[in-house]
Amino acid sequence: MSTERKAPPQGFLPRKAAITLLDAVTDEHRLMAELLPGPLGKLAPDERARAQRLTLECLRYMDRCDRMLGPFLRNRPDPHVLNVLRLGTYEICQEGAAAHGVVNSCVEIVRGHKQLSHLGGLVNAVLRRVSEAGPEAWEKLPVPRMPKWLRKVLVGDFGKKIVEAFEISHTAGAPLDLTAKGDPAALAQALGGILLPTGSVRLANAGQVSNLPGYEAGDWWVQDAAAAIPARVLNAQPGERVLDLCAAPGGKAMQMAAAGAHVTALDISGKRLARVAENLARTGLSAEIVEGDALEYQAEPFDAILLDAPCTATGTIRRHPDLPYAKDGSDFPALFVLQEELIDRALGLLKPGGRLIFCTCSLLIDEGEEQIKDALERNPGITVDATALNVPGIDPVWISPEGGLRMRPDYWPDLGGMDGFFVAVLRKPV
Repeated sequence: MSTERKAPPQGFLPRKAAITLLDAVTDEHRLMAELLPGPLGKLAPDERARAQRLTLECLRYMDRCDRMLGPFLRNRPDPHVLNVLRLGTYEICQEGAAAHGVVNSCVEIVRGHKQLSHLGGLVNAVLRRVSEAGPEAWEKLPVPRMPKWLRKVLVGDFGKKIVEAFEISHTAGAPLDLTAKGDPAALAQALGGILLPTGSVRLANAGQVSNLPGYEAGDWWVQDAAAAIPARVLNAQPGERVLDLCAAPGGKAMQMAAAGAHVTALDISGKRLARVAENLARTGLSAEIVEGDALEYQAEPFDAILLDAPCTATGTIRRHPDLPYAKDGSDFPALFVLQEELIDRALGLLKPGGRLIFCTCSLLIDEGEEQIKDALERNPGITVDATALNVPGIDPVWISPEGGLRMRPDYWPDLGGMDGFFVAVLRKPV
């Protein structure tokens, strides 16, 4: 009798790794950034890339997968089995993968689970029903919606129509944006990208980032167009002393250093600061790197401070579709309090007449407009400087009533959208 093991179906290993990641995100509520490389570590490079892509795209289309599966399920199955069904549904309906191979892999994954092996037949039957309904039924389903806990909050802030526009942008995903150390127009031409109105360079199909021309030379760094705007608003001048609070991964610090400012990059995470140091070294730019707690940091007053405060990151869902499934909003109030404390601390580190740029990569009004309103009440004499927002490429429509800049995923729909961001400039009295 042969003792040779039967070879797994083609595509089995990337699918199994993707299911492991999906389980960790949806059941353990862990972010992808915490999980990698994890189950991908032993895969070949092409399999690793495929597993990661399958995970992210399945999360992006999760709501549509569930709608597609609904008619074929009497009861909600075990979470692991449900994720197997979701992945199979995504591959068959969105990617047009051959149903035979997808179904075989998915059945084998479930049969390999000791407690759930008896549900292999269910997976087989349901995915064959999905295959019969096919892409035609899939395309009739609505644009994937965010989970209810987040969608309800955003509808309250923006209204249903705008949230639906967010979801279109989230489903489309995000291109790669670069910030040039030198001339952005020349960089766009060299890489075959487009020059965005605000000065960032956008690439539609970038491939491996480190293989792009100019990477090793440090001619540019990866930074979403919206994330590049706060430093443009700060408008650092040569010789100014500027503090980048919560600096990692360093894109904004590099922007300000490239402008000739004396930059101090502060972050509480030594591991994240190592990335800042690597990016500075690659680009040939310099900044003082300080590991420490922003709430305890002491220094001579600065001319300007950029505070990219820890936040819910709800503005980055088009890049990080795992976020709405790894979070449930329970930790948000603590972040709001931390942002208040950081704003007040930053104001204390400013010279008289100095400027504080407060920003968050968030879509929540509580992490933007409301923070500025509350900061003005807590700090008499502080003013909002809306004139500082008059930088090239900024659409006046983006400026909110209190004088902040509200960027949204549905802006620039013909150019590929942008991350959600809020930016405001606070001036300290002379």
